[in-house]
Amino acid sequence: MPPARLSAVPAGERPGDRPALPLRRRRTLRLAASIWAVILVVAAVRGCFGSPAGGENTTDGGLAAGMALPWPQDGQTSVAVEGLGDLGSKGEQEPVPIASVTKVMTAYVILGEHPLKGAATGPVIEVDRQAADESLSLEESSAPVREGQRFTERQMLELMLIPSGNNIARLLARWDAGTQEAFVVKMNRAAAALGMTHTTYTGASGIEPTTVSTAVDQLRLARQVMKDPVLRSIVAKPRVTIPGIPGAIVNTNTLLGRSGVIGLKTGSTTPAGGALMWAAEAAAAGRTWLILGVVLHQRAGSPPATGLQAALDRSRILIDAVRESLDSVVAAQSFQRRPVVHAQSLP
Repeated sequence: MPPARLSAVPAGERPGDRPALPLRRRRTLRLAASIWAVILVVAAVRGCFGSPAGGENTTDGGLAAGMALPWPQDGQTSVAVEGLGDLGSKGEQEPVPIASVTKVMTAYVILGEHPLKGAATGPVIEVDRQAADESLSLEESSAPVREGQRFTERQMLELMLIPSGNNIARLLARWDAGTQEAFVVKMNRAAAALGMTHTTYTGASGIEPTTVSTAVDQLRLARQVMKDPVLRSIVAKPRVTIPGIPGAIVNTNTLLGRSGVIGLKTGSTTPAGGALMWAAEAAAAGRTWLILGVVLHQRAGSPPATGLQAALDRSRILIDAVRESLDSVVAAQSFQRRPVVHAQSLP
């Protein structure tokens, strides 16, 4: 004889005859279900970023706290998602040389003093003998200009930011403030106003190893400059042609157009190693998000080209990981920002 089938309903009672669960019990079950939903989403985010092992690839704060991301293992890094907050930082946040990332502050001060709107090109600036002589230097990056040439402010900013022209950075400083030293005062004043408490500028170009900052401080600057449509458009250009300059001027940021990257600025010297302030876009939850990051002191002490390539390669790996996980991060943040609903308030 086959075994009797067990019934979830007592004998003689139809399923519809059972009384409904008490109201308080139903409220408690709904609250528990909501809590478990949050736990599962957060767990999914942690899984996307990796195991929360607390090891080399984790940070102590930010949205990625306790999650494994492919952070560069030397130097220092800081990343944020606009509209969500800081993703986290990695490495000792002690001031280090930042090389040509300095030019972002130079551009920020210039545009603050001489703002450009829309397609405006700004005043015309004449190349002086010093900038022309410095264009022949084999010791630093420069733009090939001749004494007496005249370029607009926008073109000068392109010559400084795209090929990383040190001679143009110093020329712009003299044009604005009379001397580079007077311009540096403005740079440090602007840094203080942005809360960049671990930053010291000693020149407009970044060639000086005494210009130092941290990834966290430079991320503050990145957030600010990406609000300026003119600067944002310049740093997004892979190349540009300017009348009077032979050939195409190629951007030193070779990540542009890949991994959603739309800027910002490279830097490299032997003391600084490789540095990159970057901006990338990613789609998640039905909208486009701006991801900003700064990587400093990569392969410091190595030849500048070696350090820069390390900064570019390591940044791209990190950018790809953040972009791939952004949907889960947004979902987790949405749950965490929901108001707490107590059981007695549920219907």
